[in-house]
Amino acid sequence: MADENGGPSSQDALRLGPRKKPRATDPLVHHGRHFGRSIHALCNVHALINNGIIRTGERSEEPEEAFTTQERKEHKVFLSLLRCVPGLEERIMTAESEEEVYNIAALLQKGASSARSDDTKSLKSAIIDWLAPAGEVITPPIPRNVKNVRGFNHEVTGKLLCPAGIDWSNQEIKQKLRTGELSVPGDQWPIFLYRSHQYDDANPWKGLLQSDILVKTFKHIFTSPSSVDREAKATRSGNARIHGMSSVTRASVAYAATQARFALTSSSVFSRTDTITDSECFYNSILDLLEDPEEVNEVDHLLTWWNRQVFPNYTVNSRPISKDSVLAKIKAKRAAAKRSALQNNANTSV
Repeated sequence: MADENGGPSSQDALRLGPRKKPRATDPLVHHGRHFGRSIHALCNVHALINNGIIRTGERSEEPEEAFTTQERKEHKVFLSLLRCVPGLEERIMTAESEEEVYNIAALLQKGASSARSDDTKSLKSAIIDWLAPAGEVITPPIPRNVKNVRGFNHEVTGKLLCPAGIDWSNQEIKQKLRTGELSVPGDQWPIFLYRSHQYDDANPWKGLLQSDILVKTFKHIFTSPSSVDREAKATRSGNARIHGMSSVTRASVAYAATQARFALTSSSVFSRTDTITDSECFYNSILDLLEDPEEVNEVDHLLTWWNRQVFPNYTVNSRPISKDSVLAKIKAKRAAAKRSALQNNANTSV
């Protein structure tokens, strides 16, 4: 098209230009988002994959005892990563260079980091709605998009972040928390993690990780923001459903707790190495408890409670055995035989 002087025309603003092809995002970024939320939020994915390759390759013949507790834990995360991402194992094993492996890790890391950033941003304002009972207002008000008045600087958020077992109503303690004279390491957990924000020193497990704020944070992240104040429906296309997640994971609970804690603090930028919020230590300390074999009974009960809160279609796999069933009678007979054998052994030893 020529201009009025016969020269070539500049681009016509009233005409659509050629349609640009959307850039295809590598599926690894998509899967990396779910990996960070539900398997491990703060790990070095490149190191995780490299160490996993070594263990499944040149160190595959070594006995389990040859690996440290940390190495075994890392390898468990690596295997979970392989299960989480379709085709990842083949893609890693057929990689033709270290650079290709690095690029794979970088895409997964990008997904995990972007998910964490998105969740941090959306929770920054959303959590304000959960801090006061319906119909009540927070005084003084807390800005939705400014964080410097949160943390120990505000009465409401300060009380929630106060470590369990420490009296927030003590003015001296409150002042020390506000000035930083009394620092709070990540493994000193805040009272908001407890149901009704009540801590029982004689029973530290009671109500732990069962607070309303924590459940709402989890729903906001995994089943959609709109599901927070009503039951999540199976038809929702939230993050959990997109990734086929039908039950909570230990890491997903730790992740929600970490995000909720950060949203309540006065820190404006999430950094795993931030010594003030100590988020990495906080996340790992909760995950350590939930993965501790010594705490398996309490953790199993906790996860069952969580699944009932979040996933409407969740059912416990193990149902109680019917009292008069054949299976119940077989088990009762087996138990009686064991008791009899133990009693005979005890009598023989005497």
